[in-house]
Amino acid sequence: MAAAVVVPESMPTSKAMKVSSVFEEGNLSVKSFPVESSAVSSKSRPLLVFTPTELNTYPVILFIHGFLCSNTSYRQLLQHVATHGFIVVAPQTNPGIFATVSQEITDAAEVTKWMATELQALLPDNVTADVDNLGVAGHGRGGYVAFCLALGKAETTLNFKALIGIDPVAGVNTLWRSKPDILTYIPRSFDLEIPVGVIGTGLGSQKKNFLLPPCAPEGVNHAEFFNECKPPCCYFLAKEYGHTGMLDDGAAKLGNCACKRGSQPRYLMRKAVAGIVVAFMESYLKNNESDLLAVINNPKSAPITLDPVIYVNA
Repeated sequence: MAAAVVVPESMPTSKAMKVSSVFEEGNLSVKSFPVESSAVSSKSRPLLVFTPTELNTYPVILFIHGFLCSNTSYRQLLQHVATHGFIVVAPQTNPGIFATVSQEITDAAEVTKWMATELQALLPDNVTADVDNLGVAGHGRGGYVAFCLALGKAETTLNFKALIGIDPVAGVNTLWRSKPDILTYIPRSFDLEIPVGVIGTGLGSQKKNFLLPPCAPEGVNHAEFFNECKPPCCYFLAKEYGHTGMLDDGAAKLGNCACKRGSQPRYLMRKAVAGIVVAFMESYLKNNESDLLAVINNPKSAPITLDPVIYVNA
């Protein structure tokens, strides 16, 4: 039976514990550039690419933005991730309020076909994309789309080796869920053979006002996603932040109007989310688990309160 380790933020820490540096930007220089939709596919949308510029071969992460957000709303977060030695591809899926989730899933799947054949030609001459070492991540509805891709709800050219959902959301409530409906409300029911990380927000399930529903409602949010993950999986709750707390300052104004947000600085949330993504992807795409274990064993090393932190291993 798998072992679960729950580490409360209030747990006393030892000076001997390693404090990970993933919450600060790495030492690699990064170039970012847009790619027009016509260069990707007639079925796809424009995208952003973040790549280190130094000689090396780097794993790739496909990142899906949240509902009513833009891929440009995550520049600082994705730049941070790339400085630690990852190539990040962030498509702009359907941004409209009436956009269907199925089209977003199809759009994201189309990008994997482009990555397999066209990404390399756009990178600096001394940089190689290891597209066979691919992770997928997403925020909000984009986190749900990332889970759908990993679950095979659309045909992808490339296979994913790791998945992380940032405050994933699968609908308005338990009765009005997104399609395809992937939630079963059965523990460890996701048919996934890859490691999964889930980052949740403590305020995402709370209403900002009486007119609007919460941005990450109970029953269709991070808690249920993690409940249905099989090991190895890990969970981090940013208890003092709301659903859009990791976006760039001034980004996604409509989403910010609808979502309750905490009083803590947004830049600290960006550092925390980026650091967790780096640590998780380093563990499963680079075979280097030291940073992930450091964060799990010492949540106080994060710039925000992470409570609880749960790690379920194989």
